[in-house]
Amino acid sequence: MDGTVVDVPYDWGKIKAELGTQGKPILTYIEDLDEPERSKKWKILERFESEATQEAKLKPGMRDFLDLLSARGVKKALVTNNSRKNVSFLLEKFRLEFDCVISRERGLWKPSGAPFLVALKELQLNKEECCVVGDSHFDIRAAEEAGIPLIFILSEDRERFDKMNAEVFSSVEALQAKMVKLLER
Repeated sequence: MDGTVVDVPYDWGKIKAELGTQGKPILTYIEDLDEPERSKKWKILERFESEATQEAKLKPGMRDFLDLLSARGVKKALVTNNSRKNVSFLLEKFRLEFDCVISRERGLWKPSGAPFLVALKELQLNKEECCVVGDSHFDIRAAEEAGIPLIFILSEDRERFDKMNAEVFSSVEALQAKMVKLLER
């Protein structure tokens, strides 16, 4: 969701510093804590996320891209490490619909491939007929672990994804052009 469907102004450096993640992924770090520290850190993360979510903007071209997929009968899953509360807010704010939504409350989050596998099961799809669209190394690692062969990354920083098993697109429009070609097969 964040960085792929919407642009959200997170200050990850500040968030990680306040949480004291010690270089670990945020969700893993928090889950590994004992109570009451775990609950305290969840509240800090949720505060940062809630504030940033209020400022979110729909990624340019995203509505047309999602509408194209819907018009072509393509099932769409939203797999995010964000909270269900923030996801619901953003889906309502931008009037977006997905056939399956998996947020972190399920206890599954990227870079694990598990949330993608759950989405495949819920949508009754085979991994060979799917693709992942994301914006991070976590998305690539999760897709690879789930065995999903087509991985598309939205990023203006192509070099960041050099030597990774993903095709990088600098805009949603460029990704849409690729998708149209794939759907014509």
